[in-house]
Amino acid sequence: MRTKLLFVGGEEAEAWGRAFAELAPEVALLPYRLGIDISDVPYCLAYKSAPEIWPAMKSLRVVFCRGAGVDRLLADRTLPRDVPVVRMVEPELTRGMAEYVLWQCLFHHRKVWELEAAQSCAAWRPHTYPAPWDRTIGIMGLGELGAAAAAKLVEFGFQVRGWSRTPGSLPKVESFWGPEQLPAFLSKTEILVCLLPLTADTRGILNASLFAQLPRGASLINAARGGHLVEADLSAAMASGQINAATLDVFETEPLPEDHPFWSTERLYITPHNASNTDPRSGAWRIARQIARFEAGDGLENVVDRARGY
Repeated sequence: MRTKLLFVGGEEAEAWGRAFAELAPEVALLPYRLGIDISDVPYCLAYKSAPEIWPAMKSLRVVFCRGAGVDRLLADRTLPRDVPVVRMVEPELTRGMAEYVLWQCLFHHRKVWELEAAQSCAAWRPHTYPAPWDRTIGIMGLGELGAAAAAKLVEFGFQVRGWSRTPGSLPKVESFWGPEQLPAFLSKTEILVCLLPLTADTRGILNASLFAQLPRGASLINAARGGHLVEADLSAAMASGQINAATLDVFETEPLPEDHPFWSTERLYITPHNASNTDPRSGAWRIARQIARFEAGDGLENVVDRARGY
C-alpha cells in the first residue's frame, strides 16, 4: 500500500505530484482541498501554517517543511506539540542560495549602481573597485545555507567572516559567536549578509544599533526573513549614508505593498522572495527517503528543535 502524504499549498502541487510519481511512486501525494478525508494520512508537506488541517489529521506522524525556514509553521500554536517538524535540506536549495549570495555580493562589491547611473546619461566614467581579498563580507548564520555561501565567497577570494549563536569554524572563515562577539564581527564587515533563522532572539536584529556598528557606507543583503529587519531603521540608515546600498529578498509583509517606500529608495534592490527555491524532484526524493527511514525505525534527519526555533 502506498504511503499517503498531504500537500498543503495548491500552487505547486502539480510539480510536486510529477516529482513523486517519477522518483518516489511509493508515496501518494494528496493535494489538500476542502472536504477530503485526511483522517488516515500520516504525513504532511507544508510551508505555512494550516490550523484548520491539523485537527482533521488524526493519524499525523510527521510534518515536512518545503523550505529551510520553519518559523511560519512553528508560529502556528495549533500545530501538535508531539509531532516532529522536519526542515528541508536539499542540494538545489543550498546551491541556489549560495548562488544568490555570490551574485548580490559581487553586485555590491563592484557597485553596479554607479555603472547604471553612468549608462542612464550616456557617460563613459572611470569605474574602479578593490580586489576581492580587500573586501570583507560578513555572514550572519552559518547553518547549511550560510556555510555554503561562505565557501563560495572564499572560493572567489573575499575576506569572509561569520557570526553564529554558538562556536563553530569553517575553512578560511573568521568566526565569531554570541552577542559578546557581535560588535567585533560587525566592525570590519563591509557587506553584511543575513541568513539567520527567525527566532525570538533574532527578530529585529537588523536595526539601528546594528547598522551603527558597521563601517560607514556598508551594504546589507537580507535573504533570511523579513522579521529580522526593522524597516524604518534601514530607511534612516540609508538616508544618512551609514548604509549605502541594500538588497532585500524577504519582507515582513509579502507581497511588498505597492505604496511601500522601499520601491522608490535609491540603491535598494528588491527580489520577490526567490533567492532560492526547493527543487521538487530533489525534495521528493529526500522526503521519501525520510519516510522510509522513519517507518524502518531509524529516525528522522533535520528535525527542528522547537525550543531553539530551527
